[in-house]
Amino acid sequence: MQRLWNEFSESSRIALTQIRANMMRSVLTALGVIIGIVAVTLMGTAINGIDVGFQNSLAMLGDDVLYVQKWPWGRVDDWWNYQNRPLIRPEMSDQLNRVIEDSRDSLLQVAVPVAARGGPVKTGENQIGGVQIVGTTANYSQMMSADFKEGRLFNDTESAGGRQVCVLGFDVAEALFPNSSPLDQSVKISGQPFTVIGVLAKQGAFLGLFSFDNQVMVPLNAYRKYFSFNSNSSQLRVKVKDKNRMEEAKEELIGAMRRVRGLLPGERDNFSINQQQAFREQLDPIKKGIAFAGLFITGLSLFVGAIGIMNITFVSVKERTKEIGTRKALGARRRSILLQFLIEAVSICLIGGLIGLTLTFSLCLILQSTMPSLPVVFSGSLVIISMVVSIATGIVSGFAPAWGASRLDPVVALRYE
Repeated sequence: MQRLWNEFSESSRIALTQIRANMMRSVLTALGVIIGIVAVTLMGTAINGIDVGFQNSLAMLGDDVLYVQKWPWGRVDDWWNYQNRPLIRPEMSDQLNRVIEDSRDSLLQVAVPVAARGGPVKTGENQIGGVQIVGTTANYSQMMSADFKEGRLFNDTESAGGRQVCVLGFDVAEALFPNSSPLDQSVKISGQPFTVIGVLAKQGAFLGLFSFDNQVMVPLNAYRKYFSFNSNSSQLRVKVKDKNRMEEAKEELIGAMRRVRGLLPGERDNFSINQQQAFREQLDPIKKGIAFAGLFITGLSLFVGAIGIMNITFVSVKERTKEIGTRKALGARRRSILLQFLIEAVSICLIGGLIGLTLTFSLCLILQSTMPSLPVVFSGSLVIISMVVSIATGIVSGFAPAWGASRLDPVVALRYE
């Protein structure tokens, strides 16, 4: 064992000396490995970032909430069937809640009506457009995942009476009241006055598309006074008691909604039950596409890099043929020669891997500083994978020339010119 360690140490010293002596050649040789490592780490960072951003976005939606809507999430094949469905009316929440209360051991907790549309919000000279105006009831507090920065949600009395009070999203509050508290201030929502009673804490955006901070919540009965319902805006959100039994809860909700709609056995459902799984199914092809592209670029780059390293190692063997012959004549074993050139090839790949990791880490830092809302996850597992890939590339590319060097006849090698 001691002899093997001595051979390894000596081979490592010789290999590193040669790399230092030809540093520029070594770095250029490792260029393919560098590109490959950058590709694989960027791919992993992108996929990790998508997963984290997706989980954060789903947490905002609520991972224990089912959505009763006219249209399903995702691709629609039978468009006319969905278009001819009746609207999801807010009154159905009361009927659905009665069905839930009458059901023994129900997995459903409460149904809350929600309607939404876009519109401007203004106070004084400050105005913000494209705000999501959400109408709901006081029961919405049972499924809210957001905290309040200040204030509260409207209560049962304000909700039932249609009081013109509102809760502002974080961005809306910042835009309208940049230097003061919005509480008890008046804002105009689509031209109608509402009193601010609460401000939501910052939540972020859903998959970078829809911002939860760009919304205003008002009592549903106040919403009815000024806005109409349509197929895309009206829905019921149903809180589930146990999020680990979502599929069972979904089946129960389908049965309850069929009772509310008065559907006979054999009649098709005229509503859709949506849940987070629909987003997961849409996200998977994106992740697979990124992974396929990343692996293709990585494989191509590593293949080119491995060919380059193999070529340079063959050149190095030719340049040092006399040295190999001298070492073998003095008693060096084949194993020592094999280790020397194999370590040299692996070291070049490790240098390429470290440079690639440094470049990727720098890019991640730049992205985090320029786009803080973009989830960038550079995990330790990516470092380990990169090092393993680098070592494997070095072994594969360096083995053939190293094996050839170890098999040289010392007499022939000493006479080589």
